[in-house]
Amino acid sequence: MELRHLRYFVAVAAHGSFNRAAEILHLTQPPLSRQVRDLEEELGVTLLVRGSNSVKLTEAGELFYEEAREVLGRADDAVRRLRGETGKEILRVGYPSSITTGIISAVLAKFQAAVPRVRIELSDLSSREINEMAGEGRLDLVISPGISVAKGIPGFQLTELLRLQPVLVLPARHPLAKLKRIPVARLHRLPLVGLAKDNYPEYVTSARELLKPFGISPRFVSLVNDSFSTLFVELEAQNAAAILVEGIIGILPQTLIVKPFAPKLPSFPVVIGLPALRPKPHAEMFARLLIEEARSC
Repeated sequence: MELRHLRYFVAVAAHGSFNRAAEILHLTQPPLSRQVRDLEEELGVTLLVRGSNSVKLTEAGELFYEEAREVLGRADDAVRRLRGETGKEILRVGYPSSITTGIISAVLAKFQAAVPRVRIELSDLSSREINEMAGEGRLDLVISPGISVAKGIPGFQLTELLRLQPVLVLPARHPLAKLKRIPVARLHRLPLVGLAKDNYPEYVTSARELLKPFGISPRFVSLVNDSFSTLFVELEAQNAAAILVEGIIGILPQTLIVKPFAPKLPSFPVVIGLPALRPKPHAEMFARLLIEEARSC
């Protein structure tokens, strides 16, 4: 058994599909399937139940998945130390800067003052990237928007960190910019820019569910499949608006403004997650500090 066998299996399990895992690993599907089959034969157990378009973990597969993720995480840490971080533990944190920059900055200073020997490796990621990297064992702690605790991230124990209010982001020259609050009814047929499903799979569905009680279906004229910087450019170029959350204020350019809704819309959860199996003690410490900071705000 080699590390590549573990990486292949973990990728398939995390994505629930041989085809999707093959794309991520830059392989074709048949060789990937053979490698996972070889692993099962070596272990003498069936790890996956194979369907026509998806796979599911067996009971043995679930146990092995958790162990494999931990082994890969330790291997990645060892490589980093050999590349110049000898003597320092590395804590890999995946988060979206669009909603958590402020709280992470505040906690980071406290954590590094208390534990200077631990290096925090921050990765600004989309929702899809957070799910994928967490599932592949490449993150020790995640902060994720728009995912209810009930839905979960495979292999991670999630706790609600905070809730954020939806807001409307728009250019200062937009016709609605002069209003103090945006009546929800004004969203009817209002041109909106949103986040595409590839990187933010929950966005469009969440926006629709948010407005459904008001009998409004959001009218998206553009869905951005890149960074928030690209979304901001689209807003300016089209003089359109975007439904985001209040945490976005910290990274907005000066040409865009934020307006609250009237009435207030239901808030969105932001969750923090640790590996369900043997999380790093310093990851647990960092999580506690984040929760304390969120509750003190």
